[in-house]
Amino acid sequence: MPVDPQIESLLSLVAAGTPMYEESPDRARAGFRTLTVNFRRPEDLIEVGSVEEAKVDGADGELKARVYRPTTAGPHATVAFFHGGGWVVGDLDTHDAVARAICQDADAVVVSVDYRLAPEAPFPAAARDAIAATRDIAGRLPEFGGTARLGVAGDSAGGNLSAIATQHVPEVTAQFLIYPATDVLGDYASRQENGEGYFLDAPTMAWFAGHYAGGTSDWNDPMLSPLGGDLAGLPPAVVVTAEFDPLRDEGIAYADALSAAGVEVDAVTYAGMIHGFIDMGPWSAGAQAASDDAVQRFARVLNRA
Repeated sequence: MPVDPQIESLLSLVAAGTPMYEESPDRARAGFRTLTVNFRRPEDLIEVGSVEEAKVDGADGELKARVYRPTTAGPHATVAFFHGGGWVVGDLDTHDAVARAICQDADAVVVSVDYRLAPEAPFPAAARDAIAATRDIAGRLPEFGGTARLGVAGDSAGGNLSAIATQHVPEVTAQFLIYPATDVLGDYASRQENGEGYFLDAPTMAWFAGHYAGGTSDWNDPMLSPLGGDLAGLPPAVVVTAEFDPLRDEGIAYADALSAAGVEVDAVTYAGMIHGFIDMGPWSAGAQAASDDAVQRFARVLNRA
């Protein structure tokens, strides 16, 4: 199946700009905010019950967080959410729409965490923050959703952090890994097939990895590449990948490894989609349908009795 035609138009717009890997981290962050925040139309805002600023524990001090509550009466499950952006870009605002979608469609309280970014805070800062924040949220469930159900969710680098946090926090009961980075230096066919022209490209992936983990000597460390971690006994997972994503095959590899370890997995690859589709609904009906389906899959796992 070819790339979704409406996404193809968006790719043409992105291609007209300066590649992220040619920018400084600060300029890349500003450009990413322009794409994800400034282009967002008010009419596309997903209504939730309430949104409030909060704090959660990080590995080395408090982190900013944002709490999204559903319109329905509680109690609800709680979801710790970690945004994507290659551990270098992204923030609470860039992923506001994704957090709102999970809150509304999974009928859950979402705690979106503003973990530290590289290069100012290189590996393993983000991973340690994700673990610490998830532990803190797990200890405050009566304050958030009010049930014992705790999901962890994230896209791309946030999917990486979600997988890592799940391996370290036994209170997690469901995981939602959206095109996760699971094997940072792995050799996969999708990296060659989709390494150019589909939003996330090979030079940008190298730029992200260099800023975050350029100083590491072990790229197989499970705190960086969770595919190498201990997967036995982990909670059910929804693993989402996209046909034209360079991260497609490592996401599938992680789903397969979870299944081989005895973990219940719902793995789905969306045809015609690219990396980042979860937030492309306003531009693509196909992306919206895929995003809705993915969150509904997570909702079924998260909200089990």
